[in-house]
Amino acid sequence: MVFDEQSCVLGIIGGSGVYDIDGLTHKRWQKAVSSFGEPSDELLFGELNGQPMVFLPRHGRGHRIPPSEINFRANIDALKRAGVTDVVSVSAVGSLKEGLPPGTFVIVDQFIDRTFAREKSFFGTGLVAHVSMAHPVCRRLGDHLEGAAREAGISVARGGTYLAMEGPQFSSLAESELYRFWNCDVIGMTNMPEAKLAREAEMCYATVAMVTDYDCWHPGHDAVTVEAIVKVLLANADHARTLVKAVAPKLKSDANALQCSCRSALQFALITAPEARDPAMVQRLDAVAGRVLGR
Repeated sequence: MVFDEQSCVLGIIGGSGVYDIDGLTHKRWQKAVSSFGEPSDELLFGELNGQPMVFLPRHGRGHRIPPSEINFRANIDALKRAGVTDVVSVSAVGSLKEGLPPGTFVIVDQFIDRTFAREKSFFGTGLVAHVSMAHPVCRRLGDHLEGAAREAGISVARGGTYLAMEGPQFSSLAESELYRFWNCDVIGMTNMPEAKLAREAEMCYATVAMVTDYDCWHPGHDAVTVEAIVKVLLANADHARTLVKAVAPKLKSDANALQCSCRSALQFALITAPEARDPAMVQRLDAVAGRVLGR
């Protein structure tokens, strides 16, 4: 199942605690297709209040896949092939700021990428491209998410820096203090290279970072129980589903979606001369870069 061309098809990448979306009609799980290997799971197609939507559980249903083993390229490629234009990444994070307590949703606008064991680009030898990541998330999509969160009564902070660490272990105290010194706001393990790949695929991308706990810098961190964290995680998941329902009609009525600059990120990014491009690479990138490759 692939949607017909739309001004907006919403893709939701669900993180820890978010393994499905309530309220979808015409629901159908379908095997995902990608030229970059196996995605995390099948895709859930459906509609929410008339808004076409595709859902992908980032860690697989049942949370089978750790952060470093997620095939981020296959996930983004599969969503692109399914017709998704706008991606909302829903992710559990730790807070690096006293003013961002557990239960807060942060619509981040910057990233610092400290991951090192992941494939970070669709491009490579035979077809080279350099996209801008100065502003790594879609402001238009972020505006819709902020508005929907406030209307739904969800505690939300607009703007902030997400420190992406490799994991799967959590930070040492020294690392946590270093990231606070860098003025980072939240810390997580999954939004890089996800955001970079979405930009290369000319998809609008925004992160809803759901704070589950303070990172280990906080004096009260050692007193926090797993039970307390799980309780916050489940409450966050409920709020995330509420947020998705609230944002869907905003995207459906967005007359400016087609003009969003995210959708032309590759316009001047390809460096390799046409005659020097590897045909196998061109074929592999038929979905991600088809618009500029003429496919």
